[in-house]
Order: sequence, then C-alpha cells, then structure tokens
Amino acid sequence: EDNQWLLETAINSYFEAAVQPSCSVEEATPRLLNGADFQMCIDLTDASHVQTSKGKGAKLQLDESVISLLTWNIDGLDETNLQERARGVCSCLALYSPDIVFLQEVTMPYYNYIKKRAVSYTVIPANSDDYFTVIMLQKSRVKLLTQEVIDFPTTSMMRNLLIVQVNIAGNELCLMTSHLESTKDHSKERVRQLETVLKKMKEVPDCATVIFGGDTNLRDHEVKRLGGLPAGISDIWEFLNKPEHCRYTWDTTTNNNLKACYSCRLRFDRVFFKASREGQVIPKEMSLVGQEKLECGRFCSDHWGLFCDFDVIL
Repeated sequence: EDNQWLLETAINSYFEAAVQPSCSVEEATPRLLNGADFQMCIDLTDASHVQTSKGKGAKLQLDESVISLLTWNIDGLDETNLQERARGVCSCLALYSPDIVFLQEVTMPYYNYIKKRAVSYTVIPANSDDYFTVIMLQKSRVKLLTQEVIDFPTTSMMRNLLIVQVNIAGNELCLMTSHLESTKDHSKERVRQLETVLKKMKEVPDCATVIFGGDTNLRDHEVKRLGGLPAGISDIWEFLNKPEHCRYTWDTTTNNNLKACYSCRLRFDRVFFKASREGQVIPKEMSLVGQEKLECGRFCSDHWGLFCDFDVIL
C-alpha cells in the first residue's frame, strides 16, 4: 500500500492532472510517433516541482555519500497500452530520481520523449535502430567524459555494448549497459556476448569503478559454464547475499503483461561490479521497481526494473 501511495504521489506531482485514458494499439502508435500525448507531460526531473522542507521550489540537498542506479528493460516493442505504460515508466523515474539509468528495448518514441522531457539528464543512445539501449546521467551529479559503442559482430538481434566514462562525486566510473541475445535457442551467442562484456570490464584501469547493468537474458548454468565471473568482478545480487525480494526480474507468475500460460521465474536483469583500487564505491542495497499495476491492468514492462544504491566513501 505504501508503494502504491508513493506512486500515486509521484504521478500527481509530476504529471498534469488530466490523465488521458488508455488507447488501442492502432491509436497509440501514431500518436506516440507524433509525440502528441507525451508532449502533455511536464518535465519529470525538474527539481522545481519537488516539495522540500525549505518550501516549494527549493533546491534539493544532494547526498554525495550515495550513488543510485536503475536498470530496466522497458519493453518498448510491446505497443499494447503503450501510452499508459510509458507514463508509468516516467513516473518511476520521477519517484526514484536515479543518478544513473540504463534502459533496454528503447524505441524512437521513447527516446524522443525522454530526450525532450528529462532535461536534467544527459541521454545517450547506443544507436537509432528499431530498438536500442540508452544511458541517462543526472547532469547535476554526473559528468560525462567519453562514450563508445562496441558492436557484437555475430548478433542476429542488433545487440551491442554501450560504454560511458563519467565522474561522479569525485570518483571515476566506467558504466556499461547491454541487452544480450534473447531466447533459449541463442544461448551460444549470448554467452559469447557475456565474454565480451567481462573482457571489457577487466580492461578498465583500476583507478575507475566499473558497473555493468542490463537485460542479460542469462540462465545461471550459462555463467557456470564459463567457470563463474572472473576474479574481481561481482554480481551485485550475490554480493548482497542474494536477497529473495529481488531475485526474479522476469516473473510470469506475478507479471501478466505477456499473458503467459506457463510459469517462469528468471533473473534476466543483472548488475556486475568491479571495484576501483581505492574501493570508494560499494554496493549497498537492491530492490525491484515497476511492480505497481497500472489502470489498464498491466505493468510498465514485462520486466521489473532493478534499482541499486551504492555507498560512496567520502
């Protein structure tokens, strides 16, 4: 109930009072492409809309001792209830206000909206294909230094690795996101892509903290086949002693978006971590995002978002 109340508060605070009803797929797609409905929303991340103890519009006090990150496959390819689901994703961004956001399965309507409305973020797309990944960085905290895209040469699904170098709270971070090859039948390619990710993580100089997050589509046996993660690289969920409440990020027993007639619970979405030499950034806690059902009776995505907090030793 508390989460539902917080979500409603975020929606009321960040969106115009009149919320348009859900529309059909045929109506939603051209309207989203035209930006007509998204344009009705106010800036999701404008601090002037946030109430603080100092009164409306007061500057928020940044907590330099914590870095927050959200990774989420937002399922932009599913056009059903697209408008309402997109608004739900945006309300979560407004509610949690993460410093770093990794998004997968972003389509051009999503990207155009985020780019125009989330003005307090630097928005970096991997490419402009039918769907792609995006990294978002809070301008007030995160300074972008460099960016690059590593193509997976044998992908059949337009997958790649997006990498950015940043400075946050005086710490150097290398941030990576990807959407690894999907489905059980493409396990060999997915493991090959994972090897590329881990190789790139190991290559980063130890003066920087490395964080990879994304929809890995991994099954545990695929990681075991590689002999586990390399020394020095941790799976944050395992690092935090495998909290049960955020084990499954793709769960057809609790998420009805796919209307699946089968039960399947998997930990597709993962966050990997490599500490810097000084070890000043440390994983603290992890939780799931997007578990509130929308008015249309569906969720924002068929994946739950994965929200992580990191302690920063000042």
